[in-house]
Amino acid sequence: MKDRVAEIIGMHQRLVGEFETASVEIVIAAAEMIAECFTKGGCLYLCGNGGSAADAQHIAGEFVGRFRKDRKALPAVALTTDTSVLTCIGNDFGFEDVFVRQVEALVTSSDILWAFSTSGTSKNVVAAAEAARKKSAAIIAFTGRRNTPLESLSDICLTVDAPTTACAQEIHQLAYHIICDLVDQRLFADNAD
Repeated sequence: MKDRVAEIIGMHQRLVGEFETASVEIVIAAAEMIAECFTKGGCLYLCGNGGSAADAQHIAGEFVGRFRKDRKALPAVALTTDTSVLTCIGNDFGFEDVFVRQVEALVTSSDILWAFSTSGTSKNVVAAAEAARKKSAAIIAFTGRRNTPLESLSDICLTVDAPTTACAQEIHQLAYHIICDLVDQRLFADNAD
């Protein structure tokens, strides 16, 4: 078991090193885009399936609640949380439409859709990105594979080319926590930590 633990930690360390080398500018660009969106009165909408749905909710909580700084609430909505809407759309239209219908109803050209799909091919997430693109909203994508449909639809894409979904999600979490911190620093530099 110790060898397995060491192997998993080693994989994580390698991916963190690759992230540090290849993705710092992507993370900064995403933070700047989000800060600009909030400054101009826009909203951040987030979507994903499974663990990525949990990530979407986690990020919305960091912005609406707080990350590190005591500051005003920031507008972020996880499209994964309204069970009545999700089950209505899933029942009446199909699971592929659970996010796209919400994007059609809520997202404007002033907003950002932050879409998570470790495969980069989740049909409901890609459909949401396509709908956001039609509405001229900005799109941030977090994927676990390169050259995917979701990446091609995004303005900014963080790709963690990892051997497992869990490994990609671990780096996604590190990246989005850094983004939350950078947004706080940009918008609320005078607030104490």
